[in-house]
Amino acid sequence: MRNGLEPWHLLILAVVVIAVFGLKRLPDTARALGKSMRILKSEARAMKDESMP
Repeated sequence: MRNGLEPWHLLILAVVVIAVFGLKRLPDTARALGKSMRILKSEARAMKDESMP
């Protein structure tokens, strides 16, 4: 594996995601993913702050 993700990999990934979720559910799915990532980030930050004296 040379470079990991190349532009055509992302294109194939986008086509697969659209095929799986459909165009109507895609915005809701992206919104839910973003919300989950924000929660994960805040929880990780809270755990890091708790471990520091």
